[in-house]
Parts: sequence; C-alpha cells; structure tokens
Amino acid sequence: MTAPCPPRWHRLLLTGAAGALGRVLRPRLAAHCSVLRLSDIAPLGSAAPGEELRPAALEDKAATTALLEGVDAALHFGGISTEQPFEAVLPANVLGTFHVYEGARLHGVRRVVFASSNHVTGFHERSRTVGPLDPPRPDGYYGISKACGESLAQFYFDRWGIETVSLRIGSCFAEPRDRRMLATWLSHDDLGRLVLAALAAPAVGHTVVYGVGANRDTWWDDAAARRIGFVPRDGSERFRAAVEAREPPEDPSSAAAQRQGGGFVALGPF
Repeated sequence: MTAPCPPRWHRLLLTGAAGALGRVLRPRLAAHCSVLRLSDIAPLGSAAPGEELRPAALEDKAATTALLEGVDAALHFGGISTEQPFEAVLPANVLGTFHVYEGARLHGVRRVVFASSNHVTGFHERSRTVGPLDPPRPDGYYGISKACGESLAQFYFDRWGIETVSLRIGSCFAEPRDRRMLATWLSHDDLGRLVLAALAAPAVGHTVVYGVGANRDTWWDDAAARRIGFVPRDGSERFRAAVEAREPPEDPSSAAAQRQGGGFVALGPF
C-alpha cells in the first residue's frame, strides 16, 4: 500500500474562519497542513484534531500580529464582507489587514493569500473584460477597503519581500443566486483549489487573480489564475435555466445592470 503524502505545510493560519468562506475552507485545508490555526471574533466551535483556535479582533494589533507567530503561511479571509459605512469597514478591513502584514513581517512569514474581492473593479462596465492590470474602480466602501488591502500587499512585497496572491473572489456560494452570479460564480470546491494553488505557486511576488468559475459568460481575464496553476472545474451553466426562471431580467438602463459590481454600485449613502 502506498503511504499517504505528508502535509505540505506545518502550520497555516486562517483568519475569518467562522465566516462563510472560512467555513468552506476549514475542512478543505485540514489535509494539507499538520496544524490549522483558526481565528475569528465569532464562535469557532470545538477544535478538531490538528486545529488551534485563536480568537482575535483584527483591529487589535497585538492580538493579530501574535497570530502570525510560527505559521508557514497566512490565509487572510477575516473582516467585513458586505457593503457598510466606511467607519464600520475601516477597523477590520484596513487596519486589520495592516496588522496581518505587520505580523507577517515581524514573524518572518513569507506568503499571504488575501481574500480581496471583485468589488475592487465593480464600477467597470460589463461590456468589457477586466484584468489585474486595469485600474481599480471600487463600487463602494467595501471595495475601497479591499483595494487598500491589495496596496498593502504590494507594499509589503516591494519593501520586505512578503509574497501575496490577492484573490478577487467573485460570488462563492453553493450555487448562483441570481442572474449576475451566472457570470461571477465560484464553487466551494473551486475556491478550495484556488487557495491551495495560491499557497503552492512559486515566486508570485504580488499577484492579483480573479476567483471565478468555468462560466459561459465572464467579465474577467483569468490568465493570472492559470499562471499560478488554477483551472476552475465547475461552471454555472447547469443552473442557468432555474435562475432565469425565478429571476426577472435586470433593467438594462440601471447602473446595477451596466456595472460589474451589480447592486453594490447603488448602495448607500449610509
């Protein structure tokens, strides 16, 4: 009998482990590390074998920087994940991301996978294909916070050589929930594959990739994702008939239908 392959990493850190995407990643990472350190301010449940539970508020610099001690790489998925007033988004999403990178610098962590968002470029028109080299056009305060996170990632690579793959994640749900998601959907399994590719890819510097599935329609250039070894396996087409049957067509004159960020472009003021 062939012996099982040993885990590739000793200890990984996952922030936002109690969030929607953190809960998806938690079991998918277990086989790839000896120890999975999980952090959030929400309840994390009981630790499974090989798990460490380390609750911490991202805006708490001392607690957050301490999370990075002794880890091989960090998956930064913590923070506010919806559009809210900037005062609500700032502490966790901007200061918290700064604290993660300071922890990486202080403790010699060389790789971060940062959960950015497609909302960094949400004000681009749907009529064009957007790639990582196109200028950011955030569609709200949440998108602005993720653009700031990408800037921190670039700075910490340029200044201290900490490598990051910033994942501009589309719509990661069990299945697409509306017509927009037919173009932006990323399956849970593809998210797991994307994160593992981002962890394992050599010499990434600061690489920005779009996290999107093998959908018929897409607004994003995913060549950078292929360069780090990610090719999506799941697409939205099998859900199209059901989505279109239950969801009326979008008003083509609305900003939400014209811009890639959808309804995010029309939220607020708060």
